[in-house]
Amino acid sequence: MTTTERFKKFTILHSNDMHGDFLAEAGGEEGHLIGGVSLLSGYINKVRQEEKNVLFVISGDMVQGSLIDKEYRGISTIEIMNYLAPDVVTLGNHELDYGLSHLLFLEKMANFPIVNANLYITKYNKRLMNPYVILNVDGFDIMFLGIVTEEVLKSLKRDLSISTFISLEDAASEVGKICDAYKNEDIDLTILLTHIGFEEDKKLAAMLNPEWGVDMILGGHSHTFLEQPAEVNNILIAQAGIGTDQIGRFDVVVDDDTNSIVEWKWQLLPVDNNLAQPDAEIEKLIATFQEEVERKYNRLIGRLAHKLTHPNREEETELGNLIVDIVAQLDSLDVALIGSGSIRRTKLGPLVTLSDLKEVFPYDDVLYKLKVTGVQLTQIFAHIMRLENRIPGESCCFQVSKGIQAVYNNSQNQLESLSINGQPVQADAHYTICVEEYHYKNSLHSLGITSEELTKLDNPKVVSTSCQNILEEYFSHHQNLNSQIEGRLIYK
Repeated sequence: MTTTERFKKFTILHSNDMHGDFLAEAGGEEGHLIGGVSLLSGYINKVRQEEKNVLFVISGDMVQGSLIDKEYRGISTIEIMNYLAPDVVTLGNHELDYGLSHLLFLEKMANFPIVNANLYITKYNKRLMNPYVILNVDGFDIMFLGIVTEEVLKSLKRDLSISTFISLEDAASEVGKICDAYKNEDIDLTILLTHIGFEEDKKLAAMLNPEWGVDMILGGHSHTFLEQPAEVNNILIAQAGIGTDQIGRFDVVVDDDTNSIVEWKWQLLPVDNNLAQPDAEIEKLIATFQEEVERKYNRLIGRLAHKLTHPNREEETELGNLIVDIVAQLDSLDVALIGSGSIRRTKLGPLVTLSDLKEVFPYDDVLYKLKVTGVQLTQIFAHIMRLENRIPGESCCFQVSKGIQAVYNNSQNQLESLSINGQPVQADAHYTICVEEYHYKNSLHSLGITSEELTKLDNPKVVSTSCQNILEEYFSHHQNLNSQIEGRLIYK
């Protein structure tokens, strides 16, 4: 074997958490465009022309986050992904948002392999997807395996037929099972496509047996921006932020004799018109979806007094306060809680179209009213305000309704006080709270209390089957809405 045959260079482009981010946005100087799949496609095409061995992979959450995706229930997204032609993709938690049967329909639409090793049909212990794929590129075999976050289990609480491993130890064992059964000495490169978050990726890498030969983890879910990849247990770990504003690029040299990476360079590249020219053909495809959506949703429904912002999910925000206060007026409620992650844009207004509103709050969830004791309510606030729940990108934080003041001591990591309308919450008193169905069904994770405990005092009551309908109606009939940060959640 010649040296040229033994060592091969590969370029691996990777995206994650694209969330229907199809359209470019203006940024900086006039005419400067940032992101969008047209520029992304232009760059991928450019690299495919310049380099011999190019792979493009996506580490989950292609869907959910834009009105185009929502209107077509992911069908538009898969059509656009088919055009981008990724070599392999893994599932993220949001791929399950439209339900199991629809996911299987989308998978049949895809012209690319979707791999996942640890989603199972519970009763029959059968994997839902192909666990791995081996691609032969220029005579070298590259193995891809998919691992998805345990968040999927939370999204599928209403579908008991599907389950996943709930610990990293089990996920690591599953990687070993696949490698033992299907990996051989002809496999030159082994890559995990994960959707479990960057910190979990590092923990997973540490658990993997070096004999399994995993070389690289390309992840998603935590929307992490990196200066350079992490390296744990001789495994390179990278992620490419969120959306289509950037793309990760690995240039690696693989040794056929040792089945290992001997040289590598990684870049997180801004996707703009300095990087590549737009792809006119994919723009035409997106335009067909965009025109239909604009006809249906581009109508003014209200006006705010000024632009309201939601800069991050870990803190009380102006926009978060407005949305949760609209929900709170539905019924006689002491506390309304809206997941900060349900608010998917960082600003709204002052003019508000139906399209704007649905992009800001895309999740059309059921709202539940529950009765709890003061002890339970205090337990909930201690859980949602705790330090470890405020990790950017991986938190399950809430916006809380007017009248609440909760004070949390960071240094002692405990809740100091909780009051409603100036009155301290009494341990033996009863209070009504309102939460989204997702958080009710996953109450132990989201609220720190089991669903059995939540329903001890009274049966849960549905106060609305559509949170989106509530918001649309309220915005349509209330003009010049305003909101501000009031110190509802205080961290000392």
